[in-house]
Amino acid sequence: MKKSQGIASLSKRTKAGSPLKKKDPPRLLSKPEKVFKELRLFATDVDGVLTDAGMYYGESGEEFKKFHTRDGMGIKLLQAQGFITAIITMENTKIVARRGKKLGIPEVFQGAKDKVAILRHLSEKYGIPFAQMAYIGDDVNDVEALKIVGYAAAPADCVEQVRQVVHYVCKKNGGEGAVREVIDRILSVKILQ
Repeated sequence: MKKSQGIASLSKRTKAGSPLKKKDPPRLLSKPEKVFKELRLFATDVDGVLTDAGMYYGESGEEFKKFHTRDGMGIKLLQAQGFITAIITMENTKIVARRGKKLGIPEVFQGAKDKVAILRHLSEKYGIPFAQMAYIGDDVNDVEALKIVGYAAAPADCVEQVRQVVHYVCKKNGGEGAVREVIDRILSVKILQ
């Protein structure tokens, strides 16, 4: 199985969910310190999370994405604490592969239509239950994955369907340090263990 081609064959696709009310608050996380202490895997979407969701094209058709350097440092800090890190995205670009390689992210899945199947695959591969996973996403294709993990977060500019299912909505937008904001929250507890 090639990670860069996605893993649509691992299981049946999940439904993205139905429209939700505007401005619903995030769901409460009972005992966040306990949850943070047990986390072992951190997964993130790309467009709208690690990037600002913009699609930039040059005259010759080349594509550009803007990543926030502090998000990258946050991922390195997680790895130093023994976290498995993963990128799970529907896009399929050399840019994402390059960013994942630069950050030493061992699990990069592109062309991912069923993100729950990928989390299930990672759970089986590393022996990590969903309750010990964190995921950050911003759009309807992230909803089912956000529902099953122990800690779910989203950038400030996420869609409303995501806002209702996450435990935490960042103060920062995607591509502006939202990933680092979530990581800092997790590490503030993990490092004190």
